Amino acid sequence: MPDFQVNPVFFCVQGISIFSIYSKKESGPIGMEEKITYKNAGVDTEKGREFVQKIKRNVESTHGPRVIGGLGGFAGAYDVSVLKKYKQPILLSGTDGVGTKIELARLLKTYDTIGIDLVAMCVNDILVCGGEPFFFLDYIACGKLDPEKMDQIVAGIVQGCKMSNTSLLGGETAEHPGTMKEDEFDLAGFVVGAVEKDSMIDGSTIRTGDKILGLESSGPHSNGFSLIRKLLLKEGKYLPTDPQQVKFLKDYALKPTRIYVSSILKLLQQIPVKGMVHVTGGGYQENVPRILPQGTQSKFFKDKIPSGYFFEKIKKDYKIEESELFATFNMGIGYMVIVSEENAELARKFMESSGEIVHEIGEIISGNKEEVQFV
Repeated sequence: MPDFQVNPVFFCVQGISIFSIYSKKESGPIGMEEKITYKNAGVDTEKGREFVQKIKRNVESTHGPRVIGGLGGFAGAYDVSVLKKYKQPILLSGTDGVGTKIELARLLKTYDTIGIDLVAMCVNDILVCGGEPFFFLDYIACGKLDPEKMDQIVAGIVQGCKMSNTSLLGGETAEHPGTMKEDEFDLAGFVVGAVEKDSMIDGSTIRTGDKILGLESSGPHSNGFSLIRKLLLKEGKYLPTDPQQVKFLKDYALKPTRIYVSSILKLLQQIPVKGMVHVTGGGYQENVPRILPQGTQSKFFKDKIPSGYFFEKIKKDYKIEESELFATFNMGIGYMVIVSEENAELARKFMESSGEIVHEIGEIISGNKEEVQFV
């Protein structure tokens, strides 16, 4: 037999996967099998059960009448009779992570906001199509289950779900001893929602003269952190020794990604929106062209884009070309809404009444959609 034989034994309570491991051990001339407990192999199943019970009430606080059953089944169940309110419902799905922002959270030992980031990255994406999010699933991989840390992460996910009126339907928490360091973890999220077919926003009605409204971000959100860590961490992987720099990282870089669901869904009920952009990895150059029809181009007014303290400090302290910054970060604008010129002012005021800070940052002109113009 091989040196290691893995016999899977699975229990599903917030999806913690359990494996029973045996090793082959030689004792004198006769081989024998010595059973090794899973706890000794690096996974404490009892601690896992305690963790599940600890988070259960918090997770179920996101459940509305559409969720069937509670936490702990092999599958989450959701009543889709809600789709009856649509004439032609289109299901939307999205998946995303938080990237290397996780490493900064780990170094700063701050885990209560990274879950908000996870939800935001997913729900903001399907929102671009006009989608209303219904339910969310999470996947957490860790080297060793730390109930206190994981509880904070899940609490952030719960908060993000509540902010976007989304049910946390289930998930998976998996320990990976031997493949991840004990304090390492990674996150992935999955969202499902819907939109009326005739109301789905795809950018096809965008025309020259339309205005681009920018909704302020809370900071870098969840993108560009490989560059941020290279710039702001010692040797790119250690916290700086200056307490003020550490405070800057915690107060500004680690701010959770803003969730735009509530204000945008309200806007869509009142004003015709032609296109929307969630400004994520790749900044303006990668994201804006995705929504534009052929023959149109985006033009941005740099003096109208409120880069904010975080990005102003990055520009001031490091010699990075402005074009590189706009191709990497959101530069103070986390979400864009494209409307006709006649609806621009009304849309701006409406979103501001929902709590957003909105700027008219650009317009649509004729040109190559893949090129982004800054003036």
